[in-house]
Amino acid sequence: MRQPVCYLPHGGGPCFFMDDPYNIWTNMGDFLHKFPKTLPKKPDAIVVIAAHWESDPIKIHHHPNPSLYYDYYDFPEHTYQLQYPASGYPLLAEQIHTLLTEQHIQSEFEEKRGWDHSVFIPLKVMFPDADIPIVEISLHNNLDPAYHFNIGRALYPLRNKNILIMGSGMSYHNLPFLFSGQGTREAYAFDNWLTDVISLPACDDRDRLLIEWEKTAGAHSAHPRTEHLLPLMAVSGAARQDHGKCIFKDIILHKPISAYQFG
Repeated sequence: MRQPVCYLPHGGGPCFFMDDPYNIWTNMGDFLHKFPKTLPKKPDAIVVIAAHWESDPIKIHHHPNPSLYYDYYDFPEHTYQLQYPASGYPLLAEQIHTLLTEQHIQSEFEEKRGWDHSVFIPLKVMFPDADIPIVEISLHNNLDPAYHFNIGRALYPLRNKNILIMGSGMSYHNLPFLFSGQGTREAYAFDNWLTDVISLPACDDRDRLLIEWEKTAGAHSAHPRTEHLLPLMAVSGAARQDHGKCIFKDIILHKPISAYQFG
């Protein structure tokens, strides 16, 4: 059973587990909750390329029972008590290490670091029973789009093993502008461009343009730093010739946030 690959928003900190009187995160939370029903089959495992972990070389989580890393600040006390007792999957981590090595991508295992919020927060919404094993993969701290695209290409064979490959990021990530109201026109320009590129019928053109994302209008306004976009590069690499589409779009504080799926 071949699973699609997806690039999903993980929201702001533990946003889906807080009171939301203005309904800022309600639509995104509903989308994540319903997303598993769109898959062809319940995945046997999930591989997450996460925006909130950077290293050199690439790190692959290898612990069978990971802790959680509450890497958000100044949120209500109960959000630091959240639990997500899904298991890790060391055997899959070793398979990932082999796939990366075959493509001359250096990687190492990680035993101590817990899953950060770009992993456990969206997955707690999507799969609340915590009954699917997970492997988190870091970004490389070179933040190079082509490099991360190649990481995704190396992971492609996992899709034929009923493994869901998920990029966890945010298609817009400029927190100062998000809260100040600046850069709205640029945010829409970039989001429109991104959706157009993902939807291109020629996958080679799609991938080339994604790698060259910085050349487009509004790029640096939407992403002053690349880390929340790079999971999309990896997902696009794992898509290979599968076509992409926008599967969700929301407006958060006047800025568009989108999710994408390939296959």
